[in-house]
Amino acid sequence: MAETTAASGQDTEAPGPSAVFAYHEAAPPGPSAPTVLEVLRGLDSGPRGLTEAQAEERLARLGENAAPGRREAYWLQHFVRSLRDPFTAVLGCLGLVSAAVFAWGTAALILLLVVVSCVLRASGENRADRSTAALRELVATTATVVRRNDVAAAPVTRQVPVAELVPGDVIRLGPGDLVPADVRLLRAGGLTVHQAALTGESAPVAKSADELPCPTSGSGGAYEQPQLCFQGSSVASGSATAVVIATGARTRFAASHERAAVPPRASAFDRSVQGISWILIRFMLLTPPLVLMANAALRGRGLETLPFAVAVAVGLTPEMLPVLVTLCLARGASLLAHTHGVIVKRLPALHDVGAVDVLCLDKTGTLTQDRPVADRALGPDGKDDPEVLHWAAVNAWWTLQLADLPEPDALDEAILDAADEEELTAYDGVAAVPFAPDRRLATAVVRTPGRLGTHTLVVKGDVQAVLERCVLADDERERLRDLAARQADSGVRVLAVATAERSARGRDYTTADARGLTFRGLVTLRDELAPTASDALKVLTDRGVTIKVLTGDHSGTAVRACLDLGIPVDEDAVLTADRVDALTEAELTEAAGRTTVFARCTPDHKARITQALQGAGHTVGFLGDGVNDLPALRAADVGIAPRDAADVARESADLVLAEKNLTAIAHAVAAGRLAGGNIATYLRITLSSNLGNVLAMLSAGLLLPFLPMLPAQVLLQNLCFDAAQLTFAHDRPHPLVLHRPTVLNPRHLLRFISGFGVLNAVADLATFGVLALALHGPGTGDDEAVFHSGWFTENLLTQALVMVLLRAGRRTAEHRRPSPVVWGAIALGVIGLALPPSLLGPRLGLTALPAVYYLLLTAVLLLYAAGLLAGRARYVSRGGSGPAPVLRPR
Repeated sequence: MAETTAASGQDTEAPGPSAVFAYHEAAPPGPSAPTVLEVLRGLDSGPRGLTEAQAEERLARLGENAAPGRREAYWLQHFVRSLRDPFTAVLGCLGLVSAAVFAWGTAALILLLVVVSCVLRASGENRADRSTAALRELVATTATVVRRNDVAAAPVTRQVPVAELVPGDVIRLGPGDLVPADVRLLRAGGLTVHQAALTGESAPVAKSADELPCPTSGSGGAYEQPQLCFQGSSVASGSATAVVIATGARTRFAASHERAAVPPRASAFDRSVQGISWILIRFMLLTPPLVLMANAALRGRGLETLPFAVAVAVGLTPEMLPVLVTLCLARGASLLAHTHGVIVKRLPALHDVGAVDVLCLDKTGTLTQDRPVADRALGPDGKDDPEVLHWAAVNAWWTLQLADLPEPDALDEAILDAADEEELTAYDGVAAVPFAPDRRLATAVVRTPGRLGTHTLVVKGDVQAVLERCVLADDERERLRDLAARQADSGVRVLAVATAERSARGRDYTTADARGLTFRGLVTLRDELAPTASDALKVLTDRGVTIKVLTGDHSGTAVRACLDLGIPVDEDAVLTADRVDALTEAELTEAAGRTTVFARCTPDHKARITQALQGAGHTVGFLGDGVNDLPALRAADVGIAPRDAADVARESADLVLAEKNLTAIAHAVAAGRLAGGNIATYLRITLSSNLGNVLAMLSAGLLLPFLPMLPAQVLLQNLCFDAAQLTFAHDRPHPLVLHRPTVLNPRHLLRFISGFGVLNAVADLATFGVLALALHGPGTGDDEAVFHSGWFTENLLTQALVMVLLRAGRRTAEHRRPSPVVWGAIALGVIGLALPPSLLGPRLGLTALPAVYYLLLTAVLLLYAAGLLAGRARYVSRGGSGPAPVLRPR
């Protein structure tokens, strides 16, 4: 294998104090980049490597070669962070007010709910952190380094932990190795490097140690310099010796991480919760003063009604919401982790992924596998010609057999997979000149049995390089270039194949022998589609998720993959990076909605497109695995990364997938929507019931000469209702919940709870009438206890009805057994009927009720149930979202 050498074998002495990072910091891309000698002098190193003493001194002075951003959060930190949840803060304020008015039972209950919620949330997120940390053990942690025991000793090659590498270390790289730091090549042979994690370009990039002028243009910047390799990339083929020029926080990898380290925007869940919280805060701030003023003005009561006013405010609050939200999300996250290998690092992200209506992703590894397959074989006339594929396979087979390559080229493997091996072994291999980046073609020399004295040269490679070596008229050569260009524009890779007959000889063949060739045709190769991508895309599309492809590749390649997978893409649905640059923010926001493929994207383009989609009102998920994806991962509402992503990308993601495929995302979307459906059901039921109770209490307080319900009774009623509603965490929402992206919408929620809250208040007022008929008008102490008992029973029964009739649960033949919600509603009804006449009743100020009350109450409940069903049907007919009315359809 040809090898390029860029340094002598002698140590070089630094002329003065070593400027270890001078090259990396001061050298811009361009023809003025330092030579190898200048680099080694600046690093106070040489091709024989550092001594152990030098390495230890630099490690102590400069620190470990560790990736940035690995600060683990302890359980206590997660707990404190969960206290900042808006609903938790609201409950905390209510607890303080309750304690201030000596309502110790209320204060203790609220404190218990806050602690339980925070413990559940902190434990779930801490468990996700531990799972993510365990993934790091799957990444290679050693590098092959050349070091000496002392200055006079011979250099020795050995393995050292990546964290112990220092600037000036000389390392060896081979196929499959991860580049452990930023390095400058000293020697290289056929080296190609995957830089997808840094630039998004899926094809390997050729690297060389030759001191050639560096590119001065192009979007890759420093990554285009052929002499440099960067941490975060990996060796695709070839081998190299290189000197480390930067480690740790001074690598380009770390610099990209720091540039992307901007405060993340509030998630869709956080924004929704904040909106709902402010609605409740306004109600709670308004309720106690209204109760106090009304009782003072109409009934002459003073501060003695303050505990009742606080109890009413507590009754309006969904006390169990933090606990129920955490239970729903933690349960969904646990199921995802155990059944699909998806780690939810931030619990609210599970709700957000259910709200996603736009999913941005790369092409390679997601829609397609990171390997090509043979597509077509075309003759010079542009028609299918199997003979072209045959000659291409002969070239690939004998190049692999004779050139002693470290591993077969991906394109050659694709060609061999499509060919008949028996036909290839019918030839006798003579010689091979493998592919190299500078000549862009490979040559195999074979002898056909029965044709003594003749060798056949089979040449395969870049279209331009092969055509230059063929015997063709100028117009014919131009026509073939156009044919190849049209194929490339359709999104495939194109190789040219040519042959020539030569007299047999004994001396070696070289690249110069590939002249005077006969053009045979073109072989096209396309990216192999991911096996699960088509089915997963259909599921996501059916669930209202729009796919956007943001790739660093050519637009034609991405469009071809989309069309093969059934994603409709027309000419207007493709934008390249240069066109994105020409758009204003408003224009990009408008264009992003109709665009499917964004090609040649840099990290800044990906983040800008993500923000433009959010500006158009979308909830955006972003799937990325490289450093170049960091800005977009953090800008998106939900950042998603596979297990084998770059460390900093995985650390920045909200969800970590076992594998980079869309099926896992589809499962995560389903889990998020199921959890979101249960949370929405709880909110609409509890808030509408609570609002109805508050309105009834305010009305009763003005109509009655006594408090309509004692503070202890209000607290007990709320406790029973909230305990029953914890069953929503285990409910199975209606299948329609899965069919559209949804978010909690405060305005829609307010409209729903206002309508059904008034209906609930009407039922309570009807109960007052029932009590008046049954008791012939309240007025005595006994009548007060009966009134409290009658309203207590009616409240729990109406709330049980609401749980069943407004529930969004599944009702199918295979789920005939009562759900946990139904059992919870039954338990609530039993408590409401059994508690007043029980032995505990008198201690709570309750008493037995006359039989006529139950008959009249049955009529009220039947009318209320009819009203609930009619109200729900009317709401849906006027644009509500069916089984989950508080969810906003996209």
